[in-house]
Amino acid sequence: MTVYGHEQRTRFTDFLLKDIVFKKIHLDNGIRVVAERIPSVKSVSLGVWVGVGSRDESEAEGGISHFIEHMFFKGTARRSAHDISMEMDSLGGELNAFTTRESTTFYVKILDEHLAKGIDIISDIFLHSAFLKKEMDKEKQVVLEEIKMVEDDPEDYIHDMHSLMVWDGNPLARSILGEIETVQNMKRDSLIKYIRRHYHPENIVISVAGNFEFPVLTKLLNKSFGKFNNPGSLNERIAPAIKSGIWTKKKATEQVHFCLGTMGLPQGHKNRYPLYALNSILGSSMSSRLFQEVREKRGLVYTIYSYVASFTDAGLLNIYAGTSKDALPKVLELVMKEIRKIDKQGISRDEMKRVKNQMKGNLMLGLESTSNRMSRIARDELYLQKYCSPADIISEIEKITPSKVQSLTDELFKTEYLSLAVLGPISRENIPDGLLKI
Repeated sequence: MTVYGHEQRTRFTDFLLKDIVFKKIHLDNGIRVVAERIPSVKSVSLGVWVGVGSRDESEAEGGISHFIEHMFFKGTARRSAHDISMEMDSLGGELNAFTTRESTTFYVKILDEHLAKGIDIISDIFLHSAFLKKEMDKEKQVVLEEIKMVEDDPEDYIHDMHSLMVWDGNPLARSILGEIETVQNMKRDSLIKYIRRHYHPENIVISVAGNFEFPVLTKLLNKSFGKFNNPGSLNERIAPAIKSGIWTKKKATEQVHFCLGTMGLPQGHKNRYPLYALNSILGSSMSSRLFQEVREKRGLVYTIYSYVASFTDAGLLNIYAGTSKDALPKVLELVMKEIRKIDKQGISRDEMKRVKNQMKGNLMLGLESTSNRMSRIARDELYLQKYCSPADIISEIEKITPSKVQSLTDELFKTEYLSLAVLGPISRENIPDGLLKI
């Protein structure tokens, strides 16, 4: 079903494509660079994406990807940690990093006039970090506090608890932060060996979006990153098997928190856009079915949402909510009712139209941010090895139909795939029998 007429759709995609110039190049050492030039903005976002995360660690290395990310900001041969912070703040820019289960990313966002300086700073921390023992000792304490912070926040912790159980036995199950013991035992030599093994040109993508000139960008990146080389090795990832069931953990909290999940799709799956639509229908916005039915109509929760977690070879579609102990059975019943309703009755053409418009609107708003654009083209390269233009995405959204969403719901929401993790002042007896039957 088409939401816009041909003429309207042409104007829409023309707007999205306006001023966008995309190029993919390789530096002298083979590092891939994907870049969108947007002359209408005044900023540049640049990210260095390394294809290694917590699922690539051994059990003894748990948390090392994340810890290395922290240590890159703790001083180089040329700059102390204080110098790095002061220099970036003096530019009015942003320098940060994050670690996921499959990647580690370092990024900088600066005014276009400071591009050379931004590249100099981020390449310095990426290539010349000192990893001093005194800094490691301090940062261990920082990460240990981060682990405690997550464990003290049930809305955060429930997702780690669910992953640990649903991916049981696979490295995807492990916490990104690691365990207290593995963090305490980290040594400088282990960090250096890990970097040499995983931080090599074939495993790195540099992503850039904003106002720059391609010849200037290429020259700056070749000068800073183009001679870097590690022999490295390719990741050997084991595809996980999904584990179904119900798990509870007692904790003295005011609310009961739960994560209800089912099989999702890998990052590059052909049905990923119908999956995004299903997620929007279920719980990714205020107009979603779960938000309207559980919060707005009945007032049983403050927070309820769904989200997609996709990886190289697997994925999950999860639903989170926090509620009272007494209301938990009712909330779970309502969630399952909405899932069954989509599975059996499908969705209307009006709901499909609204969701498509929502997806296109979210895309448009995201295109206004150079950070979002930088992240999007990096993930496209890491997972798909190709560039998906806004026009390509609009075209995929247009192809979504109610029947495709219903068929996908039937495919993913099966009793043998469903998993539920519950955290709070409850026990297994508080969960209704037969709850996860579709």
